[in-house]
Amino acid sequence: MAPTPTAFRLDIPEAALDDLRARLARTRLPDQAPEPPWTYGTDVGYLGGLLQHWQHGFDWRAQEAALNAFPQFKVKLAGIDLHYLHVPGEGPAPTPLLLSHGWPGSVFEFLDLIPLLTHPSRFGGDPADAFTVVAPSLPGYGLSFTPGQPRFGLEAIADCLAELMTEVLGYRRFAAQGGDWGGFVSSRLGAVHADKLLGIHINLLAVRRDPVVQADPTAEEQRYLGELTEFLKEETGYQWIQGTRPQTLAFGLSDSPSGLAAWIVEKFRAWTDNAGTPDSAVDRDRMLANIALYWFTGCIGASFHPYYARMHGAWPIPGTVDVPMGYCQFPREILRPPQSLAARTYTDIRRWSVMPKGGHFAAMEQPQALAEEIRAFFRPLRG
Repeated sequence: MAPTPTAFRLDIPEAALDDLRARLARTRLPDQAPEPPWTYGTDVGYLGGLLQHWQHGFDWRAQEAALNAFPQFKVKLAGIDLHYLHVPGEGPAPTPLLLSHGWPGSVFEFLDLIPLLTHPSRFGGDPADAFTVVAPSLPGYGLSFTPGQPRFGLEAIADCLAELMTEVLGYRRFAAQGGDWGGFVSSRLGAVHADKLLGIHINLLAVRRDPVVQADPTAEEQRYLGELTEFLKEETGYQWIQGTRPQTLAFGLSDSPSGLAAWIVEKFRAWTDNAGTPDSAVDRDRMLANIALYWFTGCIGASFHPYYARMHGAWPIPGTVDVPMGYCQFPREILRPPQSLAARTYTDIRRWSVMPKGGHFAAMEQPQALAEEIRAFFRPLRG
């Protein structure tokens, strides 16, 4: 018998808000190294201003209300209380869509995207393109975390979400979309739960970093290999510490909201299509809501586990992904493998869109463009 979901509403105690403000007031910032801002990581001046806003200007209750405007539930699955949004779509036959975030994201990433998908007619679209959106907090993240619970790698996350969609919610077949780890989860679903999938749409490709490239690589393959070399040299420090000593790192980030903000903000700056600061690409208060959810739930250590599991386990996409696949290549994505390499994993690429603007946090940076791509890809697969 399938477990029964219970309705959920987020309500952080006022005492937790007071504690956060008190900790922010006691922040001790490091000195700024004598190089241009952001050279060595998060800029001290930028973070100082952001922390002041978090302490004195940020309205958590407004962000909390924005999340609570959507129907939310919890259900006991795989030994945890899994949190998810379940937002019905308009029209006679909205397609069920599993929407998966990654790290350092949360369901707050999707608050602007979801209405575009569930009610396209409100935005000049066709009701026939509507989805019923299921957006879980990934196991170990945010509201799907309680202290001491089991840790989840990508394989277990995908199995848990497949069970949510089919056994709990009763969707025989569904669509899946995601970026970051959500792209890996969607790809894993397409590989091992293909019978349940209409198709997958992703904005981060699950492609191995050690590709075998022909002796005479194309211009696109040469471009990618150059990007990969730079990424491995300059941008993987967070992966190594999160993937080898996650518990040690969790002490500092669980005890210091400024430390947590510095760790996450650096990724919002490095991975978005911005003009120098992250809040030129994403809404500052929505970014802080995402950080605050990590803080209030104390999930940061558990959120690292997919990195540990990835470094100490097998490649999570066995064989090939043979279900229909669509992909959005945003210009400031972390890595942008060419289609020639992606085709070795994804055997049925139906749509490959090179976008003019945007980065890793596409649902926050370019929600309208992403929604249009999702609708276009799944339109011929409905039914």
